[in-house]
Amino acid sequence: MSGRLTTHVLDISTGKPASGVIIELFEYNKLTREYEKLTQTTTNEDGRLDEPLLEGESMKKGIFQLMFHVEEYFNQDGNKQEPPSFLDVVPIRFRIASEYDHYHVPLLIAPGGYSTYRGS
Repeated sequence: MSGRLTTHVLDISTGKPASGVIIELFEYNKLTREYEKLTQTTTNEDGRLDEPLLEGESMKKGIFQLMFHVEEYFNQDGNKQEPPSFLDVVPIRFRIASEYDHYHVPLLIAPGGYSTYRGS
């Protein structure tokens, strides 16, 4: 059975899922020592993705980085913050050690900070 990589985003300042957050996934290339973009997606109304970021043959061991574009989320619907948002893009770097496990990387956000952990 193949593993998968999933995420979701919760806005703890409102107690609601964060919909419309742009998320990019990068993989670290040891040869070039740079991160290469694999995909980009956006959270749905439940703050989740409609599909896993990685699964099946694309799920492999390595170093990855998720980039959560939270400033755009906080400024959506004409709610531009003054002063400008403290957070712009939240990067989370992590390791996939087994292509058979489920890696869930949730992000809890507020205008002034964030938190993450390895979920289930």
